[in-house]
Amino acid sequence: MGNLAHSWQVYAVCFFAAIGGFCFGYDTGIISGVLTMKHFINLMTDGTQIELTSLQTGTITGLLLAGCFVGALVASPSAEYFSRKRSIILGSCIFMVGAGIQCGTRGYAMMIVGRAIAGIGIGMLSMLIPLYQSELAPKEIRGRLISLQQFMITTGLMVAFWVNVGGDKIDSDASFRIPLGIQIAPALILALGASFLPYSPRWLVSKNRNEEALTVLANLHANGDKTSPYVVQEYEDIVHQIEYERSVAVTSYLELLKPGLRRRLILGILIQVFQQFTGINSIMYYAPKIFQQAGIDGNSASLIASGVNGVLNMLATIPAIVYLDRLGRRMTLISGALLMGTCMLLAGIVMDKVVDMSGNKAASYFCIVMIYFFVAGFAYSWGPVGWVYPAEIFPVSVRSKGNSIATAANWLMNFVISEIVPVMLSKITWGTYIFFGCCCGVMSVCVYIFFPETKGRSLEEMDSVFTGSVFAFRAQAAPNIGTVEINATEKVESKEEF
Repeated sequence: MGNLAHSWQVYAVCFFAAIGGFCFGYDTGIISGVLTMKHFINLMTDGTQIELTSLQTGTITGLLLAGCFVGALVASPSAEYFSRKRSIILGSCIFMVGAGIQCGTRGYAMMIVGRAIAGIGIGMLSMLIPLYQSELAPKEIRGRLISLQQFMITTGLMVAFWVNVGGDKIDSDASFRIPLGIQIAPALILALGASFLPYSPRWLVSKNRNEEALTVLANLHANGDKTSPYVVQEYEDIVHQIEYERSVAVTSYLELLKPGLRRRLILGILIQVFQQFTGINSIMYYAPKIFQQAGIDGNSASLIASGVNGVLNMLATIPAIVYLDRLGRRMTLISGALLMGTCMLLAGIVMDKVVDMSGNKAASYFCIVMIYFFVAGFAYSWGPVGWVYPAEIFPVSVRSKGNSIATAANWLMNFVISEIVPVMLSKITWGTYIFFGCCCGVMSVCVYIFFPETKGRSLEEMDSVFTGSVFAFRAQAAPNIGTVEINATEKVESKEEF
């Protein structure tokens, strides 16, 4: 590492920003329990039903995802004009409004409005947080710092599972109002605290606020020393790269479709789509039903199994924080896909062969263990890297635009998965696991062939990473970390074969 001084400051800033991930994870986890609470069902149906219809359930969950899709797209122009930092504050405030409406809901219509508004806030935060972290993080630990986003997502999921267990014991409307209201607290902390966070130095340079950018870099990486070689090198690389991008007018969405950027856009979208087709949200959204299929009897038992699942999901994210920048993105993605695919296939095969899972404890425990291994495999690989990779591969002039589209693709596929998985679980049961297992196998092959390694590269070096052959396994090894010479003529003449 060029300079070890960027210690607690950059960690603290990136960790605090990752509170936005907690909001996302908690909301995702809490709604699955709320939808089954009798007092919530009674309010949503005016006491005419003992459970919500599939249409009502799908609308309540789906409108959040639709809002997230819109929020991810809206976040890009906001990040460009108002800054990454102010947009994080805006996204937090929008989420709080939506969460407040849900907490105080008086009926079905009010609930779905709250879900849609909260979704816009979550969609903004899910795009902005990795973007912001990537632009502050040193290249040597960028993967680690962006992985904090996934760690906080999994922490939110874990907390939500156990809050659901507690809420299930309350015999009043507080059973769902308290769990829904809790999510306002972390969003409020983020909205208030973000005002004290630094602006992205790359955004500052793009707005000709170079002196402020140098100050931010010095504070984060060298305890305020603007003459530090590391700080000077980073600052000059940023300035040179942005000057080059201005010279070739790389600023619009249409630029993302040109050969120099099209490959990166496709890979950014693919990794977010693939993240959903691992099948992880089929486990997270429908964990109680899946554990019942695997042989666990009783609603409370399946909820507790889901809670254990949430704890494992959080703990298994820690290896990514520690080792991602050593193992690299490719190795992590490929190993995770192979582990998840194997677990899904084995669980599906056993469920196919054993007719009565509840009567065969060995088969039941085996499938549950496979689900736990699957979750662990996702937590250390596709969970964090799915956010890291799109946030680091685009040039600064279109980084928010490219990351916005990739994140929107994630939410679109999330919606698709939430719609098709209930049907798959009821119609083909074990075939659901076979399907996702095969998807994981395809993903591992695609990563090996097409996704180049980005570890140890600065954001300004990504042009050289994505120049040349589209076959990643033929890519040259990363050069020694040092100054990146910005030569506009050479860059214009180089071509990406995509």
